[in-house]
Amino acid sequence: MDLQGFRQLAIAELDSVYRMAMHLARQPDEAADLTQETYLRALKAENSFELRENGIRPWLFKILHNAYYTRLGKKRRQPTLVDDLQNEAIANELEYPSPSWDLASLNWEQVDERLKHAIWELPDHYREVLLLWAVEGLKYREIAEVLGVALGTVMSRLYRARAILSKQLAELATENGIKIQE
Repeated sequence: MDLQGFRQLAIAELDSVYRMAMHLARQPDEAADLTQETYLRALKAENSFELRENGIRPWLFKILHNAYYTRLGKKRRQPTLVDDLQNEAIANELEYPSPSWDLASLNWEQVDERLKHAIWELPDHYREVLLLWAVEGLKYREIAEVLGVALGTVMSRLYRARAILSKQLAELATENGIKIQE
């Protein structure tokens, strides 16, 4: 594939990559940085990319995933002052409960706030699998490739994410006439 074709494929997925970066980082500035880093890494590794039937999206998500967790690891290793922790906690309280994604691009204006909050509260590894599957439409195998985990891990995480949401949203389901199987 020539450089121009590669770039066109990559740019076509920019919105999806940014949306997933927002799901991971939960901050617009951080998401923008992650998206930029993803595309820089992709351009550097362009020669190793092989076009498959599922396109470039899973490959870009894998790069994004790796960039995010590399940054997260670096942040965890940085020293933190007690004052910084208190300021961070206050900042988080001021921003709560803003959603982690751009609702306009996902057309989620009509979605109940309780559902948005429940997804927001999922542990990162469950939320990431759920969103890659439900929002981005990736197949289990593609998710496993993106995250670098076994297929069974993807299925387990998705099952657990759905089970957690089912418990947390039982009241919402009842209000909307949805029967939950136990």
